[in-house]
Amino acid sequence: MKRKGFSLLELLIVMAIIAVLIAVLLPALAMAQQTAQSTICLNNLRQLGLMADVYTSENKGYYPPAYYGSGNVLNWAFNVQTGKDAPGILWMGQTTSLEVMVCPAVSQTPAAGQICLGYNYNTSYIGHGALEDPGGKMMPPAAVTAVSTPALCALFGDGGYYNGINYFMRSPVRLTPVPPGADFVSDAERAAGTQAFRHLGGTNVVYCDGHAATQFDRFTVTQPTAIPVGAGTGFLSAGNSAYQTNPP
Repeated sequence: MKRKGFSLLELLIVMAIIAVLIAVLLPALAMAQQTAQSTICLNNLRQLGLMADVYTSENKGYYPPAYYGSGNVLNWAFNVQTGKDAPGILWMGQTTSLEVMVCPAVSQTPAAGQICLGYNYNTSYIGHGALEDPGGKMMPPAAVTAVSTPALCALFGDGGYYNGINYFMRSPVRLTPVPPGADFVSDAERAAGTQAFRHLGGTNVVYCDGHAATQFDRFTVTQPTAIPVGAGTGFLSAGNSAYQTNPP
C-alpha cells in the first residue's frame, strides 16, 4: 500500500501554525525571564540590607561610609598593603558570594577589578564620604538612630546613569544652605547618581528597615539646575523624601 505524504499546502499550514505559536510564546518567555531576574535582584538587595545590619551592629550603630580613599562600600578595591583586591567596606574584610553583588539584568561587561555591578548606596543621606562636606572634609555616615522612617528611606538600589552603572545613590534636590546630614555635590554629580529602571520598567530598592520592593514611579528632574538624566534612569522621588533620614 502506497503511503500518502504531506502535500505542500499542508506543510505550509503547519509551518504557519508553528510561526504563530513562536510569535505568541516568545514575549511571554522573555517576560518570565525578566520577572525571574527581578526576583533574584530583590533577594540580592535584601542580603545587602542584612549585611548593612551586621555592619552597624559591629560599628556602634553607624552605617558604612559610601567611599573613603580608593575604596567604596560595595566594590572591591586594591589594597596597597597586601597587593591584592580586598572586599568593599560593607563586607568588613570578609569574602562574599559574587552573585549577590551583581544585578542579573545588567548586560554591561565588568571592567578590570570590578566586582559589584549594578547596585548603589544612599550616599546623599546615609553613607556620605570623603569630600561630601561643604568644607571638603570627611562627612561621617549616618547612625541607625538618625533614620526616623526606616521603611521609607532607601538604602541600596539598582544603580544606573547615562554612562552605565554607578555606586553612589544621590537625591535629586541640592539644599541651600546645606543642613546637617545633607550632601554637597554638584547637580551634574547628582544627575549621575540615579537609579536604573531595568526590571520591566521598574527599579528595585531595599530600605533601611530591610524590606525590598520594586518602584515604577520615575522622576527625572534635578534641582535647582535641571541636568538631563540617562534614558531609563531616574530618581525615587521628586524631592528628597525617598532618601532623607529625617524627612520634614
